[in-house]
Amino acid sequence: MIRYLFFDLDGTLTDPKEGITKSVAYALDKVCGIQVDDLDTLTAYIGPPLVTGFMENHGVDRETALKCQDAYRERFRVVGLFENRLFPEMPGLLADLKAQGYVLCTATSKPQDFAVRILDHFNLSQYFTLISGATMDGTISTKLQVIEHTLAQLGHPDRDSVLMIGDRRHDIEGAHAAQVRAVGVLFGFGSREELERAGAEAIAPTIGDLPAVIASFAD
Repeated sequence: MIRYLFFDLDGTLTDPKEGITKSVAYALDKVCGIQVDDLDTLTAYIGPPLVTGFMENHGVDRETALKCQDAYRERFRVVGLFENRLFPEMPGLLADLKAQGYVLCTATSKPQDFAVRILDHFNLSQYFTLISGATMDGTISTKLQVIEHTLAQLGHPDRDSVLMIGDRRHDIEGAHAAQVRAVGVLFGFGSREELERAGAEAIAPTIGDLPAVIASFAD
């Protein structure tokens, strides 16, 4: 029976497109001299760890990617953090799930400090037993590492009692690597094809579909 719900943050709880893409563009310009006119071309950065994103999307080496990450954070921690939009139905969903007895946690590749500030800003922290995320120093950065860290903080519950909810393949793949089942959502930035290819056990097209999808995992 599912008891613990692990939520991704970007593209699952909120829409961070403006803040992330503007901060990526700032970093690419500052570190690499690359100017990006169309921010929509940078949405691939929403979801995976930043260093991975810079290496995969712009072909830079790890050292340069780390410099880009530092530049990104210069802007993001001051401005980009709040260039963010709450999905309107999300507070009601979280309140209902908590009232039903689920233990809600985040498992985000965003640094935990940033995650706390964002959830506080949108008054969502009240619904979460644990806000878990990556570390600034990179020791915890991948989705697998974040999920394992979250499980450890909860005292290592039975993994069959945990469900990961996210919008990108990294959420699904990280969950499966941790032997946790996963639901993909289509109201974020990943496509149905991406999530199905990653092996999501179920897909929720809308926020309104999530309660029934979660309930379908009852033993």
